[in-house]
Amino acid sequence: MAITSGRNFWCLCSSVLVAIAASPLVIAASPLVIAASSVAIAASSTRAEQGLFESAQVTPSGEYTFGIEGPAADLAGNLYVVNFAKPGTIGRLPAAGAASEHFVDLPEGSVGNAIRFDREGTMFVADYKKHNIFAIGRDGVEPMVWFHSDQMSQPNDITIARDGTIYASDPNWKGREGHIWRIAKAADGSVQGEIMAAPRAMGTTNGIDLSPDGKTLYVGESSSGQVWSYTIRANALVDAKLVKSFEPNTIDGLRTDVSGRLFVARILKGTIALLRPNGMVEREIALKAKEPTNLAFGGKDGKTVFITQRQGGFIESFRTDQEGREHCLQRGRC
Repeated sequence: MAITSGRNFWCLCSSVLVAIAASPLVIAASPLVIAASSVAIAASSTRAEQGLFESAQVTPSGEYTFGIEGPAADLAGNLYVVNFAKPGTIGRLPAAGAASEHFVDLPEGSVGNAIRFDREGTMFVADYKKHNIFAIGRDGVEPMVWFHSDQMSQPNDITIARDGTIYASDPNWKGREGHIWRIAKAADGSVQGEIMAAPRAMGTTNGIDLSPDGKTLYVGESSSGQVWSYTIRANALVDAKLVKSFEPNTIDGLRTDVSGRLFVARILKGTIALLRPNGMVEREIALKAKEPTNLAFGGKDGKTVFITQRQGGFIESFRTDQEGREHCLQRGRC
């Protein structure tokens, strides 16, 4: 959650020219189709021309509310983002699209903050208002409650392991503290969740993701501006290590790639910090606006990073050199 051949070539062209000359009415009758196609082609072309780590705005400003967050891409390359046009909605940016569209409304009173997909293509949505984790099946659009707990301050960001286990950050913003929940199916098939034991008192837990091997959990704390790593041992977090300290209140969502690097949204700084697992900053990627709340890997190869921008309410993107962990996981390669 955000804080404040020559010959063949000419033959082909000739054939095309003959076809065009023979079919003027068909072309004249389809201006809307041509216009719509032009928008998609323009967006796709812009992304194709981008150099590595050069960000560009993808969608129009103002599509999303101040609560724009939680981007996640499905297997088809569609991107989903919470709070499209009004709170409590989810928008969808079609693959290679240039504008979002309405996807689904959450139940009355619920507001999403994070979206993730598991290996089966199920979408999970963290509802911070009503303390729910919703599940939406690959072929459905009806949000069903997967897990609920009144003990949560709020499920903020979530990440999903190879076996389907969900890890959720649960910040208490006023108390400047937080926890991590582990949510998984029990032997009887019921979904159970509990706060994970930790070796230190955490600050306001926010961005969260796993290492490629699934053994390490990375947690960003907004209040301190710190990113920590923990070894996962059953229902406990152990071996706490400080990965990187930024200025307080300047980090939000984070994601990992298949090489183990971390991409951290620097809210108020207008960058994405690319960190090696040891905390060394490999680069800072400049963005088009100053308030990135979260990010997700998508595109056909999983090397397009989409960023949600609170300042302007739009989505921007850049290309990177490694596939995202979650993208790889969805395709059963990780």
